[in-house]
Amino acid sequence: MAYDVIVLGSGPGGYPAAIRASQLGLKVAIIEKESLGGICLNWGCIPTKALLKSAQVYEYLKHAADYGVQASGIQHDFGAVIKRSRGVADKMSKGVQFLMKKNKIDVIMGYGRLKAKGQVEVTGADNKTQLVEAKHIVIATGGRGRQLPNLPIDGKKVVGYREAMVLPKQPKTMIVVGSGAIGVEFAYFYNAMGTKVTIVEFMPRVVPVEDEEISKELEKQFKRQGIEILTNATVEAVDTSGEISKARVKTQAGEKILEAEVVLSAVGVIANIEDIGLEALGVKTEKGKITVDKYGQTNVPGIYALGDCTPGQALAHVASKEGINVAEFIGYNEKKYGHLPEGMDYNNIPGCTYCSPEIASIGFTEKAARDAGYEVKVGKFPFMASGKASASGSTEGFVKVIFDAKYGEFLGAHMIGNSVTEMIAEVSVARKLETTGHEILNAVHPHPTMSEALKEATAVAYGEAIDI
Repeated sequence: MAYDVIVLGSGPGGYPAAIRASQLGLKVAIIEKESLGGICLNWGCIPTKALLKSAQVYEYLKHAADYGVQASGIQHDFGAVIKRSRGVADKMSKGVQFLMKKNKIDVIMGYGRLKAKGQVEVTGADNKTQLVEAKHIVIATGGRGRQLPNLPIDGKKVVGYREAMVLPKQPKTMIVVGSGAIGVEFAYFYNAMGTKVTIVEFMPRVVPVEDEEISKELEKQFKRQGIEILTNATVEAVDTSGEISKARVKTQAGEKILEAEVVLSAVGVIANIEDIGLEALGVKTEKGKITVDKYGQTNVPGIYALGDCTPGQALAHVASKEGINVAEFIGYNEKKYGHLPEGMDYNNIPGCTYCSPEIASIGFTEKAARDAGYEVKVGKFPFMASGKASASGSTEGFVKVIFDAKYGEFLGAHMIGNSVTEMIAEVSVARKLETTGHEILNAVHPHPTMSEALKEATAVAYGEAIDI
């Protein structure tokens, strides 16, 4: 079976690459070993947001009296919450199946391995193999949860994110190891549903990749919600022999034993690059990732890679754009596309975390901007001063903006609060268009909205604040 393009993996990087290549007139096949849509759609981004929405609705109902609404006997059905989440994921996966048919892309179910130049061997569920060929092969095999040697996942008492999404019953107690996006989202979900949650974080602060003020605010809000947080702490070992697991945790104050029904390991993501034939073809890797240039080319002609198995941020929207870029680069070389695609700007990628309060950020943190030699103007606007936030009953958090003092360049923005993941795109577009602080001030923002907090924070940075 011969194609112009074979895509290995159908996640948020793989299936857009396949669709864009097909749109450009190339004959495309996509190889998937499990479910169309990959981890993000089936076990990551989408089903977790469904879980988080259920938790949010439950919390709203419990606090209905705050809005002048009487509601009694509020309780949740944990099994039904999980079932709804799986239903949302299944529906989205079927949507990808439709897109494959619509774009005339052949779907080959099985495990794909690079066999030789232009060849992929696919092993099906029945262990039968077939050989497919293409001039261009795109590796989009994604990533999986990283496991620590002293925290082996057994799928029952020590779980990863996949098991955490489909636990057969809600645990009364949980330890979450790691406070990146996955860790804090699950911590919020389970705490909101009534589980006693403790976060153990190795770094000095939670969500350590965020601006320091964001970390401090999230820790304050989480503690207010009843989540216990241990930073500068490591789980040395977990004893799962009893009904309740016992985690030996090393802290700056000494060792302590934490007990919980379930321990969730959320300590990052590693690339799926083993056993896919990279070594046989001499595809270069470094630090567990496939090395690529700005167009997604590996060191081997005709082989490309994108998404979580490459060095860029492990985010679905990064993989999607990389996938489109790879397809357009192939199209350009096959004279089916008029120009080279624009390379990725990895310093203008929005990052979103969907706990409550939500976190959204882009560009330089204040510390990174200063360390890079910028003289900065910083503005911060609290949602406590926002009319829409007060009306909504969601006044926690703030918007923080960072500008270059000399030229007004929009260096970065960091938000924590209700619906901020819906607000960050404005900054992405603004920075792409090289917008300055004064242009943000002169662009009229609608009132009352949460989004006007961005303009208000900018006004603070330039000493022109009206509402604070």
